[in-house]
Amino acid sequence: MAAENLLLIQKKIDSLKSAETPKDTIYPFNPNYITDYKGYLIGMSVAEIDRLHAYRNQGKFVNSAKEFQVVTQISDSLFEAVSPSFKFPDWVKKNSSFNSTSPQYEKDTAEKSSKKEDLNTVDVEQLKKINGIGDKLSKRIISFRNRLGGFLVDEQLYDVYGLDSVVVQKTLEKFTILSTPAIEPIELNEATYDQLRSIAYINGQLATKILDYKRANGSFKSLEELTKIEDFPANRLPSIALYLYLKKL
Repeated sequence: MAAENLLLIQKKIDSLKSAETPKDTIYPFNPNYITDYKGYLIGMSVAEIDRLHAYRNQGKFVNSAKEFQVVTQISDSLFEAVSPSFKFPDWVKKNSSFNSTSPQYEKDTAEKSSKKEDLNTVDVEQLKKINGIGDKLSKRIISFRNRLGGFLVDEQLYDVYGLDSVVVQKTLEKFTILSTPAIEPIELNEATYDQLRSIAYINGQLATKILDYKRANGSFKSLEELTKIEDFPANRLPSIALYLYLKKL
C-alpha cells in the first residue's frame, strides 16, 4: 500500500479512539506490541499509545503491567480493566530483574516474531495444522481473506464466522501480517452503493441504509455516526473503519 494510504488509515483509526469504552472481551496479548488499532480497542488515547511507541522505539520493553502504566500513563480504571489480559513471555516472568533493554530480551523477542509466517499468504494446509482448524474453517479463513483483499490487521481474524477466540489466539501465535494489502480507503460521503458493497462487512441492505441516512441527515461528520443507523453492526465499526475515511472540511 502506498505510504499516503497507510497514513490515511492510521489517522482515521486515531479519530475513533475516544469514541468507545474498552470492549467487553479482551483476549490475552503482549502489551509491548500494541498497535494503533489494538490501542483503540482497549480504550487507550492517542497520547498514551504514542508514549508506548516512543518507549519501544528506544529499544526498550515493558516487563510488567505496572511498568506499562508508568510508561503510558493510563488511568487506574483502564489499568484495572486491561492489565489482567496482559501476557508476558514466561522467561520474563521467571526473572523479575530482567532488564527491558537486555540484548537477550530483544534477541528472544525478535526470534519469536521472525518465526511467524504471513497471515496474508498462508494456505489451507498450513492453517489445518492449527489445533481447532479443519478443512471447513481453513477454507472459510482463506475465503474471508480474499473478500477483504487481504487482512489489514491481525484482529480481523476474530471476524471469521465460527472461528473460536481461543483458536484465533493459537493461530496468531504462528501467523501475523507481514505483507500489507494495497487497499484504497473509500471517502464515506462520496461512496456509491457499489463501493460500499465492496467492503466485506457491508451487505446490500446496509449499504442502502447508509446512503438513505446520508440523504436524510446530510454528510457524515464522523465515522462513529454510522452507529446511529438502524441495525448497523457497531461491534464491527473498528474493522469497517479500516476501509473508510472522511475528508477534512
